[in-house]
Amino acid sequence: MTFPHSIIFSKALNHMSHYPALGTLVRRLDFSHFTSVGLGRTKQMNAEIQNLTSKTLLKCLDLLPNLKECLLQEHVEGDLSVEVVQKLLFGLPNLFAVDFCGCSTQSFSAVFQEALMAGPALPSALPNLKRVSLHECSSLPASVFEALLPRLVNLTHLDVTHTQISEAALFSIPKTARITHLNLSRCTRLQGSRVVEFLVTHPAVCESLVSLNLMTDPTRNRLLEEDDVHALLPRLPSTLRSLNIGGAKVTSAHAQALIPLTKHLEELGLGSAELSAQDINLFFKPPPRANMDVDGSAEVKEEEWVSPTLCYLDLTKAPQLSLGTVFNPSSCLLLSQQSYPLQVIEFHEKLIAPLRERTKNARTSLGWTVRELGRRGWYVRDPASMPLQVPDDGSRSWKMGARWWGARKIPVAIGEVGGIYGHYMFKK
Repeated sequence: MTFPHSIIFSKALNHMSHYPALGTLVRRLDFSHFTSVGLGRTKQMNAEIQNLTSKTLLKCLDLLPNLKECLLQEHVEGDLSVEVVQKLLFGLPNLFAVDFCGCSTQSFSAVFQEALMAGPALPSALPNLKRVSLHECSSLPASVFEALLPRLVNLTHLDVTHTQISEAALFSIPKTARITHLNLSRCTRLQGSRVVEFLVTHPAVCESLVSLNLMTDPTRNRLLEEDDVHALLPRLPSTLRSLNIGGAKVTSAHAQALIPLTKHLEELGLGSAELSAQDINLFFKPPPRANMDVDGSAEVKEEEWVSPTLCYLDLTKAPQLSLGTVFNPSSCLLLSQQSYPLQVIEFHEKLIAPLRERTKNARTSLGWTVRELGRRGWYVRDPASMPLQVPDDGSRSWKMGARWWGARKIPVAIGEVGGIYGHYMFKK
């Protein structure tokens, strides 16, 4: 059930109250599209309307014994009481996915803390909860994560972007967990060396990761220094399909360590990386042949080279990439057919603005066009420029329904991206 506003919710609740059997059929409660904006109401009017409140939400949850996924967000955080949070965490035995995206007020933090630490004792394990998103829940203290994460024995998806999660909480994740999707973006309380240690040694992540986001803003807080990058890249598992280390201290010295990753990664975020066009070219062309020994053992055969799998590259704020460099085919392979299957390159506004003008001229567009959403801009390959290749709509099982590239939020439910989740994924 998806609720765009409180009137729909009220009608559904009323109907299920009269026919409780209907509630047993509900598997997903989706508030990701919920808003009262545009209904001509003031904040006071919304407070007086009792369609969606903590009481009615709790009543609804009581009618949904088979609920598997609950998708919440900042526009409903005022309706989350201690009882509602407790119901979601350990009162619905079939619930395996919960999302509190953007809930960042102090009142939400107080409610969440009380739900974990007051009242009935929290169970020692919460085996049903597998996918948990606290994306941008920035007001939650470290103690919340240190209380919750040790109990998630079957965790597979964890998004704690821009939170106060501590290293102790990270290492407290049970060894029985098998995390495939992990987002630690902009977590300023974490140290790079400890994060690397966690990623390469902890059984919950070291062999199972499919999507990993460690993006930071280096002007505010850099997570991975040069030595951290050296320690991490060679130890990442071959299961990985999406990696974002934007903001890390990536230099030309890391280029060789990045090359093996390009053989299985489909997304690679290198925002602010100090890489030259020559470094990036190494992703897309075989190394030069070595001189042959007498017995021929040193020869590198071109047919042994494995083509890259990269479909998306984030090169925002890369200081060595200028418009002239990118459009020089003799020095940069990014826009050439040789870089295929690369489909999307994310650039900073300083590059996107002139590219926007350039694409208006068909002679200089080279089969690429600009697309923009919110604060972000991408240079996208026109499928018509590669007529011999099978069209790719971007769908991947690990994206869980999303088709676009470069998501900055981990979905906890499979489905088309929309509502405020789309904003957090692709516009911020």
